[in-house]
Amino acid sequence: MTRRRTETRALCTGSDEVWAHWGLLSSSGEQSDLPLQVFISCLTLSAPLFGYLGDRHNRKAVLSFGILFWSGAGLSSSFIPPQYSWLFFLSRGLVGIGTASSSIIAPTILCDLFVRDQRTQVLTIFYIFIAVGSGLGYVLGSAVTELTGNWRWALRVMSPLEVLALILLIVLVPNPPRGAAEKQGVMAVGGPKSSWYEDVRYLGRNWSFVCSNFGLTAVAFVTGALGFWAPKFLFEARMVHGLQFPCFLGPCNSLDSLILGALTVVTGIIGVILGAEASRRYKKVNPRAEPLICAVSLFAAAVSFYLAFVLAPATLQASYAFLALGELLLSCSCAVVADILLSVVVPRCWGTAGALQITVSHILGDAGSPYLTGLISSALRDEGPDSHLQHFLSLRRSFLCLVFVIILGGGCFWLTTLHLERDQALAQQPGPGTPDNKDMDGKATESQPLLPGTSASTKDH
Repeated sequence: MTRRRTETRALCTGSDEVWAHWGLLSSSGEQSDLPLQVFISCLTLSAPLFGYLGDRHNRKAVLSFGILFWSGAGLSSSFIPPQYSWLFFLSRGLVGIGTASSSIIAPTILCDLFVRDQRTQVLTIFYIFIAVGSGLGYVLGSAVTELTGNWRWALRVMSPLEVLALILLIVLVPNPPRGAAEKQGVMAVGGPKSSWYEDVRYLGRNWSFVCSNFGLTAVAFVTGALGFWAPKFLFEARMVHGLQFPCFLGPCNSLDSLILGALTVVTGIIGVILGAEASRRYKKVNPRAEPLICAVSLFAAAVSFYLAFVLAPATLQASYAFLALGELLLSCSCAVVADILLSVVVPRCWGTAGALQITVSHILGDAGSPYLTGLISSALRDEGPDSHLQHFLSLRRSFLCLVFVIILGGGCFWLTTLHLERDQALAQQPGPGTPDNKDMDGKATESQPLLPGTSASTKDH
C-alpha cells in the first residue's frame, strides 16, 4: 500500500515536468487532472470485483496477483514514449485496477489475524504507512527528478521494493479463514453462500455502514481537492506575500510540493496514531466512541481549514499551521473508520463492504473534487481582473466550499452513533449466511442484551 501511494502521488501530484512531457500543462502552468481521474476511475470500477473475489476465493492469491498487476503496469509506464500518450493513460488505469486488490483485501486479512486492541493497533500501523506513502510521493516526484534529470525514475526505483513486498507476503503472511478472529470461521467457510446482490442489500440496510461511508466520502472529497490544488494555493500565497516570483510559462517549479509532502507525512502519522489511541481508550467508557471521535475531529478540522484559508492573505505562517492541523484532524478518522466497518459488518461480507466503501468514497469524493474545485475557482476568477491576486483569491474562496463538506462528513459520523450498537450486536450474531432484512429487523429487540459491555459473547472475544 505504501509503495502504491508513493507512486500515485509522485506521478499525479509531482513535478510539472511530467505534465509538460505528456502535453497536460497549460501555458499558465496549470496541471490537468486527467491521469489522476483515469487512475481513480479504474480503481473505483474494479473495486466491486475484488470485493467479490476477496469474499469467495483465496485472498492471499488475489492480493499477490494485484501486486504483480499494478507493479508491472507502473514499471512499464516509465518506458512509454510521449507520442503514445494513450498507452500512458491506459497504464494509469491498470495501476488503479491492481491497487483495488490491496486496498480491499489487505485489511480483511489483518483483521482475521488479530482481535480487539491488537486489531486496532495493527490497523493503525497499516494506515500510518498509507499516510507515509502519500507524503513520500510528493517528495519522490521532485527529489528523484532533480537527482536523475528524468521523472521516469520515480517509477522505476520502486521495482525492488515491489519484489520484496511480494516475497514477504508469500513467505510470511498466512491466509486465515474468514471470520476466524471472531470465532466464526465455521460459519464463514462452511455455511451457505449468499449472492453478491444479497450482500449489497444487507449492507444498504446497515445504517452504521452507510452513514460512516458517507462520512469517509467527505474526507476523500476534501483530501482529493487539497492534494491536487494545495500546492498551487501555497505557490500563489507566496507570490501574494512577495516570497515567490510569478511564473508566466509552465512548468513552474517550487518547494510547495515538498512542503505539502512533509506536512502530509507528519500529520498523517500523528493523526492516525491519535485517532486510534483515543478510540481504544474512549471505547472502555463509551461504546459509541469511534464515530464520536470521527465526528469531533472533522468538526475541528473544519474550523482549522477555515482559519487556514481566511488567514492566508494576512499571515502565511498561521495559514501553514492551521493547514497542518486540519490535515492532522482529517487523518484521525482513517483507522477508526476501518474499525467501525469491521465491527458492524459480518466477516464474510468484509470484502464487499470495503469495495463499496472505496467505490462510493471515490465516485462521490476525490474522483470529482479536484475538477469541481477548479471549476468553482475558474468561475470566481472570471468575475474580477486577470491578476495573480485574483487567481489566489478565487482559489481561496473555492476552498471554503471544502469546509462545508467537512461539516457534512462530521454530521454523517454523528448519525452513525445512533445505530452503532445495534449493528454491532447484529454483526456478532452467530449463524450461517448473511442476515436478511427480516433478520435485522426481527432481532433488533432480541439483540439488545448483546450490546458492547453487557454481552457474554463480547467477553468471549
